[in-house]
Amino acid sequence: MMSILDNHLAVLGILFLLGLITDVIGRKTHLPRVTLLLVFGLTVGPSGLALLPSFTQDWFPLVTNIALLMVGFLLGEKLAGRFLKENGREILIISSIVTLITAVIVFIGMWLLNTGLIFALLVAGVATATDPAAVSEVVKELKTKGKTTQVLLGIVAIDDAWGLLLFSFILVLCQSVSGNPQILDIIMHALWDLGGAFVIGALLGIPMAFLTGRIKSGEPTLIEALGMVFLCGGIAQWLNVSYLLTAIVMGVTVANLAYHHTRPFHAIEEIEWPFMVLFFILAGASFDVSELANIGVFGVAYLTLRVIGRLMGSWLGGKPFTLGTQQSMWVGLSLLPQAGVALGLALLAKQHFSEIGESLLQLTIAGTIVFEIIGPIFTRIGISRLYKSG
Repeated sequence: MMSILDNHLAVLGILFLLGLITDVIGRKTHLPRVTLLLVFGLTVGPSGLALLPSFTQDWFPLVTNIALLMVGFLLGEKLAGRFLKENGREILIISSIVTLITAVIVFIGMWLLNTGLIFALLVAGVATATDPAAVSEVVKELKTKGKTTQVLLGIVAIDDAWGLLLFSFILVLCQSVSGNPQILDIIMHALWDLGGAFVIGALLGIPMAFLTGRIKSGEPTLIEALGMVFLCGGIAQWLNVSYLLTAIVMGVTVANLAYHHTRPFHAIEEIEWPFMVLFFILAGASFDVSELANIGVFGVAYLTLRVIGRLMGSWLGGKPFTLGTQQSMWVGLSLLPQAGVALGLALLAKQHFSEIGESLLQLTIAGTIVFEIIGPIFTRIGISRLYKSG
């Protein structure tokens, strides 16, 4: 007789209900829902009790795309013109300094450990990536609306853009050092990845901003918003550009041009959580705990250096503004989660440096496991402190 866990619909229903239970536990224990969902996924996944059927592994790529597209689109709203006019300079400077300082500290530390120049540079580039889904979910869970919290969301929205730019530069530098002649190809790829995301996001966002709201609110608006967000991601993947950055740009464009209403963002917010539940559970299930055994001294150093880089970068970035020392440090603490973008950068590095790329990928996977589980806890602490301090 077929087990209930062999039925796709039953498994989907169970995961949703367990996500609801996780939400209740989170409210009672004050632990981030993200961490609880990841730990649950890890427990029932192949590295734990192996209770999840194998077909759920096929769900993960699609669920990841949907979840991150929604996150990117909603983050774009946080960069509306009014908010940027008030806090844009602050967001741009703090985020760029956090990215740069994190990379510098990780590079120096890894290089002093004799990992090799190219490996140290590549690890430094990977360290700059953040998990926007985890950070924005913790903000949503805590329902904080202070200025510093909004600045944090703005930083998260463009943090990966800075990271992609810096990593592209690092790849060019590493190719030059290693004598590989494909420098022009990497430059063109970086320009296409980033420039293409901005162009596609803007081209889709402009008509969406002017056409949206011409029909009544409710189901029509929801269908309209989902259609545009999914189309955005599909075109970005088809043209091989960053779909996360493309969704952010489309969200920014709509938020700045659709003066008459914000209904598309509210429509996406209303259905985002079920997809996030699946995303975090399946992300936890995809982690291979055995990778932690490979972390060694270099892995511990990487984890420590990235934390120091985040804290130091946010402290230096916040000094020219009204953020005090403690507020700046809470911002840095909130930027610890790390997930898909980091893995993507490591995979890209592996394509160009196959010999050291596998070691880099293992280090990134192990680091992601740690930061994705404990990161949201520190994010919750940091955001809570930011909210109390204004």
